[in-house]
Amino acid sequence: MSLPSSTSIEQPQPRVHDVDVITCKAAVAWGAGQPLVIEQVNVSPPQPMEIRIKVVCTSLCRSDLSAWESQTIFPRIFGHEATGIVESVGEGVTEFTQGDHVLTVFIGECGKCRQCESGKTNICQLLGLERRGLMHCDQRTRFSINATGEPVYHYCAVSSFSEYTVVHSGCAVKISSLVPLEKVCLLSCGVAAGLGAAWNVADISDGSSVVIFGLGTVGLSVAQGANLRGASQIIGVDTNPEKGENAKAFGITEFINPNDSKEPIQQVIKHLTGGGADYSFECIGDTGMVTTALQACCDFYSFHLASFLSGVCLKGWGLTVTLGVPKVKPEITAHYGAFLTGRTLKGSLFGGWKPKSDLPSLVEMYTKKEIQVDEYISHNLPFEDVNKAFNLMLEGKCLRCVIHMEN
Repeated sequence: MSLPSSTSIEQPQPRVHDVDVITCKAAVAWGAGQPLVIEQVNVSPPQPMEIRIKVVCTSLCRSDLSAWESQTIFPRIFGHEATGIVESVGEGVTEFTQGDHVLTVFIGECGKCRQCESGKTNICQLLGLERRGLMHCDQRTRFSINATGEPVYHYCAVSSFSEYTVVHSGCAVKISSLVPLEKVCLLSCGVAAGLGAAWNVADISDGSSVVIFGLGTVGLSVAQGANLRGASQIIGVDTNPEKGENAKAFGITEFINPNDSKEPIQQVIKHLTGGGADYSFECIGDTGMVTTALQACCDFYSFHLASFLSGVCLKGWGLTVTLGVPKVKPEITAHYGAFLTGRTLKGSLFGGWKPKSDLPSLVEMYTKKEIQVDEYISHNLPFEDVNKAFNLMLEGKCLRCVIHMEN
């Protein structure tokens, strides 16, 4: 298909009444694992501190797929990696005006709460991860089925599988109108999450060894981040053999398919790295794999057991970062011995980025060709083929499918 350029996208026309309800098409999920249905939905006007966005491009993230398969809140409009153009603004919004180009973000930043001001977390107290399918401000929905008036729930406070959506102004980031919207939508989640996990959360050092479990967009973004930090060994682990060759373009130096190994994968990694990786990343969403990632990290226990038992405290340094979102069994089980010599387990949400403060710098890095983004796009699909995107991801045949709301 012919892709729209960022400069030729039709701008929303000025409205006589910015408070009008808009009727548009949206891909509505009616039940877990059921194909999405293109429905006519009503999109309410933005309430105070909200903006209504004309969605231009949105990409399918694995967390959309996981929620679609396992959650119980329906009917629902999924999607959260998106770019669009501000159609109207609610009362009190001064940061955005009609026609602004924006990235949506699934966690916001109010800039005023204790957590935003602390500098210790990127999870805003007011606009953190929304799990109930409702707007942050009033715990109501802005969507309804046009024919029946039945409410439709949001997803991650974005719901970008709709031609128009409403988000809190703290959950959008203004970007230059010259930036290609069909590319940078990936910085709304996956690519940014992987780069941030490597840079902000792990702070990978030059010459280090890294192992990454799961080579989807997030895992390969970790690989890119590790490569840019000068890691000397970046091992990718995935059960899909087709991902091995493609991963080299993002910095993977060695590929392991666990199905081809006769010994536990953590032992294979210890052999390859001479005792364990300096950093490991779990990018699958499997809590059992977190334990494996921990065990694949460097420590001194197995190599200096005699010294340890004699009372000499030798500190290991292996760091494991978990990024995946599990569909089942959210509890992590690990032997305390994994931590005795200094191994560390850290979680990462959106790579530690404060979205409104930090994303503009990532967009700038993209425009300067300092980071790869385009290379993660494996498919471009029209909105009507949204179910094809889900099937491609289910079959492991894509990285990111970018869905274009207009031809």
